[in-house]
Amino acid sequence: MEKEKWLFEIKPKNKLFDLNLKEVWQYRDLLMLFVKRDVVTLYKQTVLGPLWYLIQPLFTSVIFTLVFNNIAGISTGSIPPFLFNLAGVTVWNYFKECLTATSDTFKKNEAIFGKVYFPRVIIPMSIVVSNLLKFGIQIFIFICFYLYYYLIGYEITPNKYIYFFPLLIIAMGMIGLGLGMIISSMVTKYRDLTFLVSFGVQLLMYLSAVMYPLDLMREKLINIEAGTDYSWIVDINPIAHLVEFSRFILLNDGNYSTFGIIYTSIFTIIVFFLGLLIFNKTEKTFIDTI
Repeated sequence: MEKEKWLFEIKPKNKLFDLNLKEVWQYRDLLMLFVKRDVVTLYKQTVLGPLWYLIQPLFTSVIFTLVFNNIAGISTGSIPPFLFNLAGVTVWNYFKECLTATSDTFKKNEAIFGKVYFPRVIIPMSIVVSNLLKFGIQIFIFICFYLYYYLIGYEITPNKYIYFFPLLIIAMGMIGLGLGMIISSMVTKYRDLTFLVSFGVQLLMYLSAVMYPLDLMREKLINIEAGTDYSWIVDINPIAHLVEFSRFILLNDGNYSTFGIIYTSIFTIIVFFLGLLIFNKTEKTFIDTI
């Protein structure tokens, strides 16, 4: 009996590592639909709607200013504390949203994945793109406050390296996407990782110098009398380098290290491709374990 021939056959990819950008481009309309879904439905049937994009970073910056600058007395130099915190919070939020939203990709979309075929990587990609739109709104608010402080007499100017800022945001998105794909692949077998992510992100924020200068954090982690030095915790955290460098670019305050930039660049590339590798491997069998 002659084997029946099919025009199209849907089966798992043989290659573990395959960007498959051509197929993703063919499904670009679907990508934009998912982006629209992420943006529109998130605050659907809420009172304030998209205003939550603005309220969250503003309230967070106000709390940080009151607690860390006014009560704890952490100095931000010539930079207004609120603007200092808003810069860190705005950049951090983009990474946090990309990580937390992509880390549950398989579980949240199991119904769709089990019924229709499309490149699975489109889902986490759409999350990164939709969060980029939210980031654009929040950076606009930052610019408004930036101009306000400048007009009332504060000497603040962007750094000459301002053209590197888009690359920092891309790096933030790639790290969030890479880590998110790794965690999402693990969540298919270990459901409790979802709770660990929420807890871990909160801890990571304090280790990423979002609300205080990076040099101050290094100083506090060194105890000469006790002979202990935990400043390496800062140096191995790529997010801390990205947050500090972004403030250096936007506010022309603080400093950066060449090692930090090189290390963060290498880390970003490795995490992104490792996440894609694991994601593609899990895509083949996740429906049996989800």
